[in-house]
Amino acid sequence: MSNLRAVQRSFDQAAAGYDAAAVLQREVATRLDEHLDLMRITPRRILDLGSGTGFAAPLLTRRFAKAERIALDLAPAMLCQERAARGLRERWLGPATRFVCADMHALPIAAASVDLIWSNLALQWADEPLAVFKECRRVLRPEGLFLFASFGPDTLHELRATFAQVDNHAHVNRFVDMHELGDALLATGFTAPVMVSERIVLTYADLKAMLQDLKAMGAHTVLAREQFGLMGRARWQALQAACQRFAQADGRLPATFEIVYGHAWAGAVQRPKSAANEVVIQWHGLSKPT
Repeated sequence: MSNLRAVQRSFDQAAAGYDAAAVLQREVATRLDEHLDLMRITPRRILDLGSGTGFAAPLLTRRFAKAERIALDLAPAMLCQERAARGLRERWLGPATRFVCADMHALPIAAASVDLIWSNLALQWADEPLAVFKECRRVLRPEGLFLFASFGPDTLHELRATFAQVDNHAHVNRFVDMHELGDALLATGFTAPVMVSERIVLTYADLKAMLQDLKAMGAHTVLAREQFGLMGRARWQALQAACQRFAQADGRLPATFEIVYGHAWAGAVQRPKSAANEVVIQWHGLSKPT
């Protein structure tokens, strides 16, 4: 897992150009919002956990126009980007947006004070997911909803395999499996957890374009080592050759992101009895792994 200080530094550095690079984050936010179509909830207060530059604000405000939103992020520069754009997007941000710079492992929020926690591609940077889930359960009101998207372990498997052809270092971070996340939800007092997995594939003209894009979206949190600018010519050529095994018919290089969606409820929500103490696992667009 990434060190939190490194995560903060990485996203602070990426903040200025983040919105232009965050194609994946915006797409996942839209898909995460669609999960709310099936949820019966009218929140008064929403915690946007790992809010980044705030591009989830339009989705949440459109759906829950009267709700107060708490935009919480570890990186102050990301919050500043949203605040700077406030005048341009006032109708989306709404008058009741509060900005909080804090660590998700220790939320500066009162117990049982939030109705919905929304988290889009932030939980994968937690050093201790169980501690984060405990905090989320603490701040949720009874029958509150926790909805999130996170990276799964298959994320960037092509890049991981490419580096493995060159050296034995772990250049690409590994992320928590959705089964473990579901178990952690149950262990921290959530009920009726449902986990869904899908793959989104981005393609790039070459390896350099891929690494530049990852850096622009906060790459130092995705890539475990920061050596690309210091890489020797011979090693760089070896990487370029190794990645060609994954090249598509048109020559473009794929980067797979496994997206894990999860939701669970706080307290005794009326659900089928079988769902109260077990994790429901679903796969989107894929056959069940063996």
